[in-house]
Amino acid sequence: MLTSRSSNIILAFVSGCVLALSFPRHGHSLLAWISLVPLLVALIRTRNVLDAFWLGLVSGIFYFGIVINWIPQVTNEYGGLSDGISASVYILLVIYLSFFPAFFAAGIFMLHSRIGIVGLFFAPALWVSSEVGRLYIFGGFPWELLGYSQTGVLPVAQLASIFGVMGLSGLIVLVNSTIAFSIFVKDARRVLGIVATVGILLATVAYGMSRLSDGGLLKAGTPLRVAAVQANIDQHDKWNPALSDDIYKAYLDLTRQSIADGAELIIWPEAATPFSFEQNPSLAAPVRELTQEHDVHILLGTTEVASQQDRVHYYNSAVMVGSRGDTEGIYRKHHLVPFGEYVPFRSALFFVSPLVETVSDFSAGPGAQVLMMGKRAVSTAICYEVIYPDLLRGSVEGGSQLLTTITNDAWYGNSAAPFQHFQQATMRSIELGRFLVRSANTGISGVIDPYGRVLEQTALFERQVLTTDVRLLEARTIYSRIGNLFEYMCVIISGCLLAICGFKTSFFRKLKS
Repeated sequence: MLTSRSSNIILAFVSGCVLALSFPRHGHSLLAWISLVPLLVALIRTRNVLDAFWLGLVSGIFYFGIVINWIPQVTNEYGGLSDGISASVYILLVIYLSFFPAFFAAGIFMLHSRIGIVGLFFAPALWVSSEVGRLYIFGGFPWELLGYSQTGVLPVAQLASIFGVMGLSGLIVLVNSTIAFSIFVKDARRVLGIVATVGILLATVAYGMSRLSDGGLLKAGTPLRVAAVQANIDQHDKWNPALSDDIYKAYLDLTRQSIADGAELIIWPEAATPFSFEQNPSLAAPVRELTQEHDVHILLGTTEVASQQDRVHYYNSAVMVGSRGDTEGIYRKHHLVPFGEYVPFRSALFFVSPLVETVSDFSAGPGAQVLMMGKRAVSTAICYEVIYPDLLRGSVEGGSQLLTTITNDAWYGNSAAPFQHFQQATMRSIELGRFLVRSANTGISGVIDPYGRVLEQTALFERQVLTTDVRLLEARTIYSRIGNLFEYMCVIISGCLLAICGFKTSFFRKLKS
């Protein structure tokens, strides 16, 4: 017969697995709405804060262990690390991420111990606070926040246009908390809790359906024909000098194809050029000639080398080549990939240095920036920068009328990562009310409208160019204006509650009764 502690561990394990199954390509978005119930039940049954912490850690280990199970392949096959070290990096990252649900679990226990079962209704604030931690601590790794699970459920996902992706996270946790509350409470409070939560959920769906049916953003602004180039260059071939001419020719040929289809802005993926574009004028000449000849703009990913204060800096950059053949703007990647573009705490983690030994550490750019196409303003995010909401929101604040993102997902192979990455990029369209064009080396490339509808999409590992019409928009969503206000309120509420959890105040006693 299972002990209470053993059954709680099983419940925590189930929660972790169901959380992971809420994301591509593992399961279904509906699972998110019940994913935390087993963990919350276990936390109500547990007897001390340390046990609660360990239960949260168990859930986190299985949650993240499944969601980012592509990490060992990337670090082993493309990073040059041995199987053992690749596994170690993966395990360390999973454990680090798991501390956030562990602290969430400890917080739930502390609230329950002071105010009773009503403490479950503060779970949304605690969970969102844990996601804020994932976003910022040690540079952040906010991969697949819980709210992303609803990206494809468009009537629900529109809530992100008000509160951002973490608003969706909070809503999902509220539903989970209400279910758990209903398991333990059989009096009038149960009905009140269910009615209130259902009311909030119905209001969310009603808002979403109204926003989708209105569709005003599909008629506003000015049209622009864009193309996303997907040349499908294998990661092992990208920097092979013997193949550089063929790679460059492939991009030029696809660009000519898109120009023939009427594209005004052609977007190449991250690190598309097999040379540093700005530092090699003769090699860059064919691109500049194309833009001049056909009166188009080309936004391309490249490596940039710059000397500053007697030191050479390498940047992962995006260059906007104007219709006169000149460089109209350069965006330098701000959020660098740890263990991919730099090694954090290099002196302590010397054993992973092979990941960046082929190229010196990249330097970070200044952050959000707008690139001009004459009088038209666009912006770009490079690779996993697109999972940082603030970066793209900063671009919209700066006047960006169109979002783009360029990436090289060849690193991920045929794992779940390209699908997860595409899902997270889609959320930015909903949050910010902008069309988004995504150009990926090996896929998934696509065009998304301001409501999160995928208008065009490629498969993985095919050479293709998507040419379609978007609109340059100026209207601002509520989220683009208020930013992270909801998240900060959750952090403040959580901090205040936990700070006074050590005191049995009369306020808490009244709630508990």
